[in-house]
Amino acid sequence: MTAEELWDESGLTGSYEAWAFGGAPDKLANLVACGIKTATCSSLELMRLEGEPMPKPGDHSVILDSAGDAICVIRTTKVYVETFEAVTQKHAYKEGEGNRSLSYWRRIHMEYFTEELAAVGLPFDEDSELVCEEFEVVYARVEL
Repeated sequence: MTAEELWDESGLTGSYEAWAFGGAPDKLANLVACGIKTATCSSLELMRLEGEPMPKPGDHSVILDSAGDAICVIRTTKVYVETFEAVTQKHAYKEGEGNRSLSYWRRIHMEYFTEELAAVGLPFDEDSELVCEEFEVVYARVEL
């Protein structure tokens, strides 16, 4: 199902962005659709470099899997900027990955962001700023 088809099926109105998570899009999309993953984060520097707009509460997104199929629709509920080092256990838990601990979150995200920024010639460290986003599922495909 395409993003447009899922959006139409949801009955929601207005605009939306369609995107897949980096790293493990299928696993993460499933965690979102199941209600386990209710937060994510992005590199602020990479967002600026790519000209991506800052998310804001009320924004809708169609979450895609690695094949580009639409999985669910989320609504952003909270957005804040935090350094990597200052991300809390609460945020790590909401991201829903691994054992949901802060130490797991830091290890996985340090690897991910270091690789992502290195690909565009930028460094990543504990003082790098992240855009932290919390969300809720407002529509999911029934056949999950």
